[in-house]
Amino acid sequence: MLDADALNALLPQTQCTSCGYPDCAHYAQAMARGEAEINLCPPGGAEGIERLARATGRPVIPLNPAHGIEGPRFLAVVDEAWCIGCTKCIEACPVDCIVGAPKQMHTVIEADCTGCELCIPACPVDCISLVPAHTHEPHPTGWAAWSPIEAEKARAAYEARNTRRARLKAEQEARLEAKAAHKLEHLAELTKVNDEAELARKRAVVEAAMARARARRQSPTG
Repeated sequence: MLDADALNALLPQTQCTSCGYPDCAHYAQAMARGEAEINLCPPGGAEGIERLARATGRPVIPLNPAHGIEGPRFLAVVDEAWCIGCTKCIEACPVDCIVGAPKQMHTVIEADCTGCELCIPACPVDCISLVPAHTHEPHPTGWAAWSPIEAEKARAAYEARNTRRARLKAEQEARLEAKAAHKLEHLAELTKVNDEAELARKRAVVEAAMARARARRQSPTG
């Protein structure tokens, strides 16, 4: 089987999911297993297909239009006047290039944006648009694919984001588990107290009944 890591290194690392896979790494793994064609990546375009063809020994084929078309790179821009600070775009960004806080204006770090477009459908007020990046020249057979340096930067940002989110999720789960354990201990203590209170109540009822019975026996008219 082909080396999935080597194929992943040839992809643009935009993590845009246009190929139909959750990220570039999964697409590379599918190609390595022979389950995916080499022409499913619009950001990589014609040059990217050529790179993958050389690495896999497969013939060069046109980009599959069902996954998008090749074109110039774009960057996401937030319309600050309309941003409501919902943080949904921040959650959607695969490379953590959108900064902001709840109910505060968000902005895109242009130098880190891969133009994946995943933030656009996430925005509930449609305040994100794409603008040309103006960072490269056309390739003879199409638009130039991402350089290895750009791709490595994007991949590192994506992996750092995943690591951070996994850590935050683990910390949240640990907090919830500790909270649940504390709640169970509290409930157990309440149950114990309530059981003792119920026993005391029943004991008092029995003792009162016994006292009444003794009183009736001792009464001259009993």
